[in-house]
Formats: sequence, C-alpha cells, structure tokens
Amino acid sequence: MMSDKQAKKDAGWNFDNSYSRLPNFFYSKINPTPVSSPRLVKLNAPLGATLGLDEEVLQSSESLAIFAGNLIPGGALPLAQAYAGHQFGTFNMLGDGRTHLLGEQLTPQGERVDIQLKGSGKTPYSRYLDGRAGLGPMLREYIMSEAMFALGIPTTRSLAVVTTGESFLRDTEQQGAILTRVAASHIRFATFQYASHFGTVDELQALADYTLTRHFPEADVAENRYLALLQEVITRQAQLIANWQLVGFVHGVMNTDNIAISGETIDYGPCAFLDAYDPATVFSTRDTEGRYAFGKQPEIAAWNLTRFAETLLPLLHDDQKQGAQLIADAIAQFSEQYRANWLTGMRSKLGIFHEESEDESLIEGLLLLMQTYRADYTNTFRALTLDKPEDTLMYDKLDFRQWFELWQARLSRQQGTKAYSHQLMRNHNPAIIPRNHRVEEALTSAVNQGDYRVMERLLRVLTNPFAYSSEQVDYASPAELTACPYRTFCGT
Repeated sequence: MMSDKQAKKDAGWNFDNSYSRLPNFFYSKINPTPVSSPRLVKLNAPLGATLGLDEEVLQSSESLAIFAGNLIPGGALPLAQAYAGHQFGTFNMLGDGRTHLLGEQLTPQGERVDIQLKGSGKTPYSRYLDGRAGLGPMLREYIMSEAMFALGIPTTRSLAVVTTGESFLRDTEQQGAILTRVAASHIRFATFQYASHFGTVDELQALADYTLTRHFPEADVAENRYLALLQEVITRQAQLIANWQLVGFVHGVMNTDNIAISGETIDYGPCAFLDAYDPATVFSTRDTEGRYAFGKQPEIAAWNLTRFAETLLPLLHDDQKQGAQLIADAIAQFSEQYRANWLTGMRSKLGIFHEESEDESLIEGLLLLMQTYRADYTNTFRALTLDKPEDTLMYDKLDFRQWFELWQARLSRQQGTKAYSHQLMRNHNPAIIPRNHRVEEALTSAVNQGDYRVMERLLRVLTNPFAYSSEQVDYASPAELTACPYRTFCGT
C-alpha cells in the first residue's frame, strides 16, 4: 500500500523545460486528461534510480497520480509536440495525439532526458482519436524497449505503466493504460519536416540550433554547423539500423515521425523479432506491401534520411544547387557506414576479429542458407557460439557442411586464441530475444487475467541476454510452426 508518509518525501524530480523555450509554433501547452482510478502495474525501479528518483516514493500515491496525469510534478510544464511527416510514403500533418511531455529530467549524471506520458489524453493534434492507449500495447512497449536496452541498442525506455480504471473502444473494448517514457528527446525527423513545411526559415534554424546544442555539441563548432548536424544524424542512424539487422529486429513502421534525431529506437508499435530468417519478413497488419520488411530497413533508413536532409537545405548553403550536392554527398555516406557497421558486427557474430576480402561472401553464404532452410536467426548463431552446429536445422545439409568448413578454415587463419574468438561470439550473439510467442503469452496473462508473473519472468531472463544461463534455455525456443504467420498491430 502507498502511505501518506511516502507521499511527503521528495521523489527526486528535477525538471527543466528547454523545449518550451523554442518558438511556440513547435508545441501546444496542455495538461494530461485526468483518469478515474489509476493503478500502478509496472515500475522500472533501476531506471528510476539512474534518473535520481527514489524507489519508495515512486510507489506512493502522489507518484501514481503523476504517472496517471492526474498531478503535475513541481517544475514540469506539460506540452504536446507538433510534427508532420511521411507515413507509408505519404506526407501528413501529425503531432503528439495522445502524449504529453512533462519536461526534461536533469539526472545526477548530468544528462537531460525527456519524461513523457503516453496514452494521457487528447491534444490539439489528436484529430479524430481520444488520446488513450491500451494496456497490452503499453506493456509491449515496456517489454520491447527494455529488451533492446539489455541488448545494448540505443532506445527509449519505460519508467512505469499504470492502468486508468477506464476502458475505451478501438476495434474492441480495451483497458486504458498510460506509459511513462524516458528518451534522450522526442525530436523526430518529422519535427524538422514540420518546421520546413509549415514554418519559417528562422523557426527551422531555431530547431536546428536547439538540436545541435542538446544532442551534438561537438558539431556546433563546425565550419558548416548544419552539415555537421546532418552528418551526425547519418552516423547514428547507420549504427542503429546495423544494430537492428544484427539482432533480427523488425521495427515495423519506419515512418519519419517514428525516427528520432538522437539515434534511439522509438515508437514500439508493430515491432517483433525474426524467428526464421527471411529478409521479406513483415509482421505489421498495416504493411500490406512490405514497405518496412526486415531486409528493406536500411533502404528505408536512407529514404528517411533524405527527407530529413531536404529540410536542412535552406541552412546548408546560400546556393540551392550546392546545398543539394552537400545532401547527396552526405546521404551517400550512409550506405557505406551502415555496411561497414553491419560487416563488423557480423564478423563479431562469427568470431572473426580481423578483415579478409572473402568475409562478405562467407557471411552472405550463411544468410542464404538460413533463408533457404528457414533456419532460426538467433538460434543459428547461438548454436555456432556454443559449438553445437548439430543444433541447427541445416546440420544434415551438404551445403551447410561445406560452409561450416569454410568458416572453420577462416577462423584458423586468425592470429589469436580460440577462446578469444568464442568470447567475441558470446558478446555479440544473444542467447535469447523477446520471442514473439513469449511476449504474447506475457501480454495475454497480464491483460486478460491480471497476472503479471509471466511478464516478470520474461523480463528477468531478458535482463542479460548474453548470459547463456540455464534459466534462459526454455525461452530460446521459437514458436511451433502454424498455418497462420505471426502478425502485430500498431497499437502503441
């Protein structure tokens, strides 16, 4: 139970509101819509500690009211951000339709992070929706974002999930919930598109200057500051997308409003992880044409970066043609950086710690075999890491045995111990991922039965995906094959 004594202690909130000092063109000041009977169902105490927040107080009635949007903490200034971007290739006016940025927490480590409520009610950008979110999608974001964090991939994180005591209607009646999200910022590619499309050059420049100061201070002193901004964003996206591909993560909805300038993974909607390796894999029910298929994610990232770069054109050079050339040259670097990051990561997954010209064909050869035989992506690398090739579906195939011999010969040419190569593989091949059927199992138990124990066990084993512990073995198996492929919905 939450006591009055707990509520009187200071939780440790230390808000600033630098985003509100941008031109008010970029946001609308608006409070969350209060809810009737909130209940805390999940608290991320370790994350709270890194933010400088007191775990005991975070479980108080006062903190519950904050997480529910019923109470504004001292120093916070709630607002909804405006943005406009491409959704499945079509440009739309968008904005925070069901989220409220409370402000920026200044942490004991000197970091500045956004604290945002998601599912907290209508805003001026809600259009026809009610501003609410369902319990299942909010718990999915909690699980997936924490799994990505444990995998070492830049991501927003989840501090808390509360139920609202209210239901709302989508396709079916759903339990209402609010997620408290923590992010380096919520500046998106679409924020720049909004400024470029609807704002003045001065407003665009204000946003660019703010972004440089907040995220890329080292680039702020470059000769061409805005070109340096573009280059920094490209570098972070090249690393992020390579990380996604290396672990088999499918974002599912890479619209420009779902891409963060900071280089964090954001907006866990119809996301999922590969079981059988297939570049054409799509999980989202909305992506009927495969625009955001797993294998297309690098291509879409380049497309999105081009849309972002176009917004900077007035700032890059007084001569439009020369500015356009700067953009073309910068975007060309993305594919090179992405490929280099991906190849480095794939070498590590195979225990290779120096380069040879044949490495790319060796890597592509394994992926082709995995695709041909519908081999599980994570478990193939897991088996190789454990030196148990017999655990793969391909073990009895002649072409896999030929590939295996080539790989062993490649490893034998390295000047280094087998133990070092093995440790390199363990450090880059997770023993487990948030398997889609395990995530659904956890959500079903929590949403339908009010039983969070399945989710808690899943989160516990995902905390250290590289542990290769006995507890993780049961969570490593893919789902049984069915006639119906796994599908996700864009509910977050």
